[in-house]
Amino acid sequence: MKEKPAAPKIADAQSELGPRLRAIRLRQGVGLRELARRLDLSPSGISQIETGKIRPSVRTLYALASEFGVTVDEVLFNDVLPPGAGALPSARGLSPTVSGPALAVQRAVERPAIALNSGVKWERLMSWADEDVEFIEATYAPGGASSPDDSFVRHHGHEFGHVLSGTLRVVVGFDEFVLEPGDSITFPSSTPHRLSNDGTETVRAIWVVRGRRGAETGHEPTDTTSTAPPAARRVKVAKPAHTRATPVVGKRK
Repeated sequence: MKEKPAAPKIADAQSELGPRLRAIRLRQGVGLRELARRLDLSPSGISQIETGKIRPSVRTLYALASEFGVTVDEVLFNDVLPPGAGALPSARGLSPTVSGPALAVQRAVERPAIALNSGVKWERLMSWADEDVEFIEATYAPGGASSPDDSFVRHHGHEFGHVLSGTLRVVVGFDEFVLEPGDSITFPSSTPHRLSNDGTETVRAIWVVRGRRGAETGHEPTDTTSTAPPAARRVKVAKPAHTRATPVVGKRK
């Protein structure tokens, strides 16, 4: 009788996150207090994340990845590639050359998953030789958000999102969108943005981030968050595809 594969162990992934962050920090020779100063966080807060006492928020996770010059995949999942997704050595032998995605299958019960702070869970759908592509399923519990109220996230890259279920509120700069099942969105990650579930139904969405490393150094400016712009935002509610119309634009009070 064929044995069924075990379900993803989210608890194990979370227990490995803190030590992995600490190992990256030490490998780069950055002290705890210095990292806290750069990210405008408390040393005790970073220490609690590294020891697994608390989970980082999406905003903090992106800030850490940007400061270390690594992808979120490397931080969360140790950048483990599925079989057949390797890279070819370059002609000069200096660095691997991306060969393109080979044939690979990621079983639902085997994909890595991690629950972050603020009601957000990420499950990696696939990884291949191009380490600068993040392909995940994001789940937002009611009240879950990528950052606190009136606080935005920004980083290198470009994002592509598709909502499977629930209603996702996406604020990009001064524009605010309400995405329903079947709706998609794309925007430059360098524009301050915030994703949240203000409804009562859990949101599931497919999300792709391309080019997270950005510049050669892979480092993002230290300030990876910003407060909400004081001016009114334009609110745009997506319409069903068969009745798609010009977005309704209105000022928020």
